[in-house]
Amino acid sequence: MSVEAQLLTGMSDISAAEWDALACPETGRAVDPFTTHRFLAALDASYSTGTGTGWQTRPLILRDTAPIAALPLYVKSHSQGEYIFDHGWAQAYERAGGAYYPKLQAAVPFTPATGRRFLCDPSLRETLLETAISLADQNKLSSLHITFCTEEEALSLAGTHGLLHRVTQQFHWENNGYSDFAGFLANLSSRKRKMIRKERETAQASGLTIRALTGANIEPAHWDAFWRFYQDTGSRKWGTPYLTRAFFTELHRSMRDDILLVLAFNGTTPVAGALNFIGRDTLFGRYWGCTEDHPCLHFELCYYQAIDWAIANGLSRVEAGAQGEHKLARGYLPTPVHSLHYIADPAFRDAVARYLVEERRAVDEEIEVLTAYGPFRRISSED
Repeated sequence: MSVEAQLLTGMSDISAAEWDALACPETGRAVDPFTTHRFLAALDASYSTGTGTGWQTRPLILRDTAPIAALPLYVKSHSQGEYIFDHGWAQAYERAGGAYYPKLQAAVPFTPATGRRFLCDPSLRETLLETAISLADQNKLSSLHITFCTEEEALSLAGTHGLLHRVTQQFHWENNGYSDFAGFLANLSSRKRKMIRKERETAQASGLTIRALTGANIEPAHWDAFWRFYQDTGSRKWGTPYLTRAFFTELHRSMRDDILLVLAFNGTTPVAGALNFIGRDTLFGRYWGCTEDHPCLHFELCYYQAIDWAIANGLSRVEAGAQGEHKLARGYLPTPVHSLHYIADPAFRDAVARYLVEERRAVDEEIEVLTAYGPFRRISSED
């Protein structure tokens, strides 16, 4: 087989049919909505990625007569919007006289959601990896980072060509066959069950109307409102929101069926909202914001409405995004997430490898402790 490597200049360089044949070959709803052509192309088309953003889109393709492998690849000039934090690595390397940026990042921008990064048959992963590493070396880039890859990808490639395996954590809710929200509550300790009921009652006592919208029920005006919510949250959390207003217009055009938009209305005016993406088995919570403050509304829109919808639609889990130990009390348990890192400088790679050993030990201990403090009731040997 004669394989040609192509480094594209953006998602417009490849057709949706060719890309999605690799990213989501399954029929029906995509397992991972974030690696679909429509999502990545929406980032480019809206100028959320591209020149001036620090995310220069460079998809890597292996081609025989047709594309046979793909890697969603970006040249990065900073470490913003990644959620697998390497700012400390950058500072250490630059203090030692190195240039950490630019670097290569195989990722979905601004999206801390686990999914396949090597969009190909497993037999082609190493070839795709070798090509990406060659690009980094030939262009004298400091590193290649493959973030939020699957555990299976991480375990199969760790150590290959010096790849370092990093484990961090998020909080995910798992659907253990619940028939409704009450069934989920029944598995919690009495104290946590009462807390959640109280929070839901408090949110509902606000007098707001809560609507869960998807597909054709999402209207352009809803995105106008959500843009205001997103700007408020983004300005407070990141200083400057990552996504442009045009990105949400692109979502409305091409991804309404992949979206669950939970909005709270004061009369006819939306005053708060949570944006979720729908995968085949998983609901991915992404953004939240509001223009009015109401007690417990954040918990209701982001966590409890997501659980309600996942149960009603037979989804296996809810991933509620990065960080947030407050999610633990609300049924979201700590879950390991995986990334792979190629560091070109051997001495720096050794230093990072030593750090990762200690970090992994700390993460494993934290997951064990947090799980023990989780909200689920203890089952005695007599039950």
